[in-house]
Amino acid sequence: MSNLFTFDNSLAKGRRMCSDLGKLMLRAYNAEVENCLRTLRVGNVVTAKARIEASRSAIKKLGKMMEMQISDAFHALRIEELELTADYLMKKQEEREAAREERERLREERKVEAELAAERERLDKERAHIVNALDSLRAQGTTDVELEKKLAELDDAVAQNDYRTANIRAGYVYVISNRGAFGRSVVKIGLTRRLTPMDRVRELGDASVPFHFDVHGLFFSEDAVTLEAELHKHFDERRVNVANTRREFFFASPTEVRQVLESKIGAMLEFNEEADSTEYHQSVKYWPEGIRHAQMRS
Repeated sequence: MSNLFTFDNSLAKGRRMCSDLGKLMLRAYNAEVENCLRTLRVGNVVTAKARIEASRSAIKKLGKMMEMQISDAFHALRIEELELTADYLMKKQEEREAAREERERLREERKVEAELAAERERLDKERAHIVNALDSLRAQGTTDVELEKKLAELDDAVAQNDYRTANIRAGYVYVISNRGAFGRSVVKIGLTRRLTPMDRVRELGDASVPFHFDVHGLFFSEDAVTLEAELHKHFDERRVNVANTRREFFFASPTEVRQVLESKIGAMLEFNEEADSTEYHQSVKYWPEGIRHAQMRS
């Protein structure tokens, strides 16, 4: 800052005027930075940096005659502060997202536990009725082959239910898609421990997407956790959401997923490579022409 300006023919007053003007410009610059920090959101850090750069350039231009400007070192510190704040906000968002997904996982686990408990109660009641009927028949010196067969099936069902309750790694790996929401070549590869896995698929399509999901495959595995992880690893470089790996959407066709599955679990009896997309096809014909053509190409 220049010390050669005079005010009212006084060099001292000139220095004081320059000092006051410098403080005013610094306050304006800091106010712009603080405003950027206060309004900063995840994803708009580039815009905030541009605003601070513009403020610094304006101050440099206005203070050119008096050789006033924001120093490189101070500006770099304020930019670093902005970047650190952006990193903090990103981490906070990740923590909130992780907490939300953990709550969702726990809700899902509670649903699974309730389903398994209800199914065990139903099986126990049905088994008790059959045992009582067989005991009555045996007391009369006879039996019923069909009831004996049904009892054996119930014993197997009870054992399977107990196994599912004890083994939290057992479950269904599903491969689903939603052309109307994500396009033709995006699939979701997930895991559910529900007794009826379609209940989980229906929940996924209830409110967050405009159309229900189409199911390409549902596979029960005693170690579904590992199978799901292996599929995710294979398609890791084709994740839709790279920032949040807990999102299970991938740029892949059902055919590609089928090929990977067959390499891991062998031949599959049922896998639908083509999605019905019923709601999508029923809706698309009513869309405006430009939107319809764009979507049909996707």
